[in-house]
Amino acid sequence: MTRSLSQKFRFFTFVCIALLAYVHGYNLENGYLAPFSSVEEPLTITTFFEYFVANGLLRFRIPMLFMISGYLYATYDHRPYLQQVKNRFRTLLVPYFVWSALGLLFTFLLQQFPYTANIVYEAGIDQLGDNRPYTAIGWNGVIERWLLAPIAYQLWFIVALFVFNLLYPAIRWLVLKIPYIWLPFTFLLFFVSIVNMPFIDFRGLFFFSLGVWIQKRNFSLEKEPQWFSLGLALIVFIGFSIIKTFMAFELEPNTPQTWTVLIFMYQVAVLAGIMSMWFGADRVIKWFLSKRWYHSISSYSFFIFGIHVPLLPYMMQWAVMNTAMIPNYRLLCYLFVPLLTLSICAAAGMLLHRFLPKVYGFLTGGRGF
Repeated sequence: MTRSLSQKFRFFTFVCIALLAYVHGYNLENGYLAPFSSVEEPLTITTFFEYFVANGLLRFRIPMLFMISGYLYATYDHRPYLQQVKNRFRTLLVPYFVWSALGLLFTFLLQQFPYTANIVYEAGIDQLGDNRPYTAIGWNGVIERWLLAPIAYQLWFIVALFVFNLLYPAIRWLVLKIPYIWLPFTFLLFFVSIVNMPFIDFRGLFFFSLGVWIQKRNFSLEKEPQWFSLGLALIVFIGFSIIKTFMAFELEPNTPQTWTVLIFMYQVAVLAGIMSMWFGADRVIKWFLSKRWYHSISSYSFFIFGIHVPLLPYMMQWAVMNTAMIPNYRLLCYLFVPLLTLSICAAAGMLLHRFLPKVYGFLTGGRGF
């Protein structure tokens, strides 16, 4: 792998994680945006912009991360399988359990005071839909949330990635032996976006497999294909995201027809977004690489990933509750609260890494050493 490709992987890993703040930081009445989600509130500049960004423009990130992960894992698959699994357990599952526990502890502490307990309740981010205090839920409920339904809901990604790593020998065989069956099959699972199994994300399976296939076939990721048109890809990416956003407000909600249309628009935008971002961002990457602050902050990507939720939704709920007297307060909160959260997370990571490096290493699975 060339140095420039390695730098590109690092850049997009950081950007995809940083942009999670704007994917998770919306303040629409619909607290969970799926690919097929419609919006049951009036169309305004604020609601349009938040849906357009959070459920359209930035949704290329997770598929791109899965593809990068598949490529990198395939690059180093000459290492013994058990050694790889052991390493992934340390770098993925241990942080999963730690960050899940910290998210529960942080939420529990906020629930002990009436003012902050109300913020937690109004944020309503419990993945099992029960936003009662943990003292009312009991130990069984808390353990279930720790292991299976973290309040730090972004952690599903590292569980899915660990499962793909466990299944890598089978995925590699399928990719090498029957790629023209396996890749279309997983692409179909990704495109319909409604079939999932516990701990297996079929939307990510296609992109992880595609990353493996690209690496094994030695396709160049640095040279733009002759058939590719950046202008057309950007038009499709942005255009489909805009049209889908309008449709989310105008179509009848919660019908199979609406779900089908929105999923189709969503997935086409995701594919066009990945292509346009990967082949169209070289000048942007070059600019970032020339900045010292980028090299400093990008090394804390995983820490930012682990800590930003549930901090972000609680900060957003607090901000919305306390700025209602300001014109366009929801839009202003969406623009600035995620940025503030990212700054806090990065600063916390830097301080931990400097003064408590062993704690930082434990939280990040040994990253940064």
